[in-house]
Amino acid sequence: MARYPLNLPAQLKEEAEKWAANQGVSLNQFIMWAVAEKVGSLSQSLDDLAFPHLTYRRGAAGQPVPVLRGTGIRVQTVVVAAQRWELTPAHIAAEYGLTEAQVNEALAFYEAHRAEIEAAIAAEQAIEETYV
Repeated sequence: MARYPLNLPAQLKEEAEKWAANQGVSLNQFIMWAVAEKVGSLSQSLDDLAFPHLTYRRGAAGQPVPVLRGTGIRVQTVVVAAQRWELTPAHIAAEYGLTEAQVNEALAFYEAHRAEIEAAIAAEQAIEETYV
């Protein structure tokens, strides 16, 4: 096992010690588990590195859904606004509190992942039709 010196801010160290104690493990073990969990999560990430402002989150059904990072706004929402409602990127940005760059990146993501986004839109539309 490799050794690595780690300096933590005092507040973070105190909180980590409390969580480690709650888990019944040492601080070192807790930090190792936390790092392993994070590395594992990143290794399984579906994010497309060509689109740094987009990420995947688990939706209500547990399926990964592409969203604008930090907003929770789904790419499919932007696509529907652009295609069905015929809003411009500037109008979409204003409506959803986004930048035009975010809207354009979401639309570019759609072009690169068209089948995935269209399947999500179709599935949601089928659900709506069932209950309307």
